Amino acid sequence: SEYSDFAPSFYKQGLIFSSDRDTGNVARYRHTWNAKDFLDIYKVNLDSSRVSAVTKMDVLNTRLHESSSVSTKDGKTIYFTRNNYVDGKIKRDIAGVIRLKIYKTVWKDSIWSEPEQLPFNSDNYSVAHPALSPDEKTLYFTSDMDQSIGESDIFKVSINENGSFGTPKNLGYPVNTESRETFPFVSEENILYFSSEGHPGLGGLDIFAIKILDNGYSEKVLNVGETVNSSWDDFSYIINDSTRRGYFASNRPEGLGADDIYEFLELVPLNFECIQPITGTVRDKITNEVLVGATVKIINEQNEEEQTTITDENGNYILSCDCNKGNFVRAQTQGYLPAEEYLPSSTGKPQIVDFYLEREIIKAGFGDDLAKLLQLSTIYFDFGKYNIRPDAEVEIQKVIVAMEKYPSLKIKANSHTDSRGKDSFNLWLSQKRAEATVAYMISQGIQADRLKGEGYGETRLVNQCDDGVRCSSEEHQLNRRSEFIILE
Repeated sequence: SEYSDFAPSFYKQGLIFSSDRDTGNVARYRHTWNAKDFLDIYKVNLDSSRVSAVTKMDVLNTRLHESSSVSTKDGKTIYFTRNNYVDGKIKRDIAGVIRLKIYKTVWKDSIWSEPEQLPFNSDNYSVAHPALSPDEKTLYFTSDMDQSIGESDIFKVSINENGSFGTPKNLGYPVNTESRETFPFVSEENILYFSSEGHPGLGGLDIFAIKILDNGYSEKVLNVGETVNSSWDDFSYIINDSTRRGYFASNRPEGLGADDIYEFLELVPLNFECIQPITGTVRDKITNEVLVGATVKIINEQNEEEQTTITDENGNYILSCDCNKGNFVRAQTQGYLPAEEYLPSSTGKPQIVDFYLEREIIKAGFGDDLAKLLQLSTIYFDFGKYNIRPDAEVEIQKVIVAMEKYPSLKIKANSHTDSRGKDSFNLWLSQKRAEATVAYMISQGIQADRLKGEGYGETRLVNQCDDGVRCSSEEHQLNRRSEFIILE
């Protein structure tokens, strides 16, 4: 009409929408909390001829202001926006503003119930523009309540099975900005459409979209683009995901009135593709050795393989997945048990997933050196000292991991010295090294009865560096060591 027509919403086989056509007031509706125009809610059928009578929804309308609304799929519950209206009288806040509230009416016994306001309404702030999630268990709305970060924000609140409501929650970033977000709508594909002045647009209010995920929202807020958006105000967007046909309102100058409702057909779907980079390293759980040529796969929730790669010479891999849905990252290689980690849907932030694979079989028996079986670096000591060096701690920790994995394992720490110094001193020093090794492992939680320690002095050299033989410092170092011999 020549008046303000906006806020379409699906209702049975047609639409309900807001208009000030019966007021005789051609002033443009300004989409503010303190709207001067008196609006009512109307309905129209969308029949094949595209010609249908527009009628008032009298049960919803009063002498005040009714606007944006949403209906359940069965058409038996309607949430709508109305001025603060108590016992037939308007109610203003301390600044004299007639605030907006959301009301609910239910079709029962062939009549509509008396509209009742929702419990989180207030006389001190506005609550407006209701929208329902596809499962109708969540109500989205616009408000400037205390938790708002902008002029108005989009909130959501759970609808409980008994009809009560949870606590409203601000959607926060990236939906809301320090400016104005308003007129939410959630499609069957869980896409939240809304209008905003705060996101980059073409001018005025523009329509944006974001994908609702299991644990949040997609990283990108998409501008739906031309020709829906213009340099004018474009808002109150809805779409039927089956037909790809939808409606929105705009005050662009080619319209008939202040605000007009436009119909559109979506030819190209919005691209919410969300690619999440995944990197990591595959290692041996005990030795921390990198595993070259290990296979790493992306497996979707239907157990279908999406991507696969192998680790490089440094044990590293690079993959990516669709972060709009959950995926498993699985690593495997010959001789090791496979391992996997679940990645839920996310915003697409790069993820590091490191794997530490366990060997399928470790063959070991009495008298074997556990350090060699686990391919550990040798535990070395400084000349004349028996304290545990930091590099030795790293290797002893790997022995501890093995002992925690196999509770029946008992070992003996054999410690040695080089040939320099008196034999008696070296025997004492090696015993102190053995005791220091055992004491460190006990301090890390290994029971004392699973450990023994013995020093052998310089009696078991690993090279030719005996008494009187000239050797380098590096060659002597090879003899200052501890071993971990399996006793049981």
